[in-house]
Amino acid sequence: MELLLVLVGLVAVGAGVVVVGRARMGRAEARAEQLRLAEQARVDARRTMDVVLAMNDREFEEYVADLCRRDGCSDVVRVGGAGDLGADVIAFLPDGRKLVIQCKRYAPHRSVGSRDIQTFNGTARAEHGADIPVFVATCPFTKPGRDFAAKHALVLIDLDLLGFWNTGSPLTSFFALDITRSGTHKRPKPATKRPARRLPPARPDTAT
Repeated sequence: MELLLVLVGLVAVGAGVVVVGRARMGRAEARAEQLRLAEQARVDARRTMDVVLAMNDREFEEYVADLCRRDGCSDVVRVGGAGDLGADVIAFLPDGRKLVIQCKRYAPHRSVGSRDIQTFNGTARAEHGADIPVFVATCPFTKPGRDFAAKHALVLIDLDLLGFWNTGSPLTSFFALDITRSGTHKRPKPATKRPARRLPPARPDTAT
């Protein structure tokens, strides 16, 4: 009888170990799947940017203005042009806060540095009375630029984050991001054209 109880106890312990192991494996698999889906979402968002990258400056500013309207902003105006003092789009959030947005349609392999962000910070707040300055670019921001923006509460939206905005993420979802860590960190290499393949010269017909 005692032996039987010992065997039953061992079986129970073994079953418990299997259950715990499967639970841990399930959590690991779920975490791996979450990471995979997040990466796939990032890739899908970037794929939709081909049309955006083909826009001219005015079209890009209008596109950003339309995204603001989609997200419930009011009094959205595109003001980009000569003498705009860094304001390409001005809008108001539903809670009344004023957005001043600068748009830079750069090639993805370029970057926006700290000097541009510092200049925009000064004009957005002092000249336009921005509650929230937003810098939207189709390329990465440099680390010094990100650090300055984090210190002075600017919102940076680079190509990766713009892809998510384009596919439905609301503008306000970017306000609380740690911009020193989110979005694009490395500049992609510029696209290079492959040289045209040269065909061998045709051989003249030979008489038979």
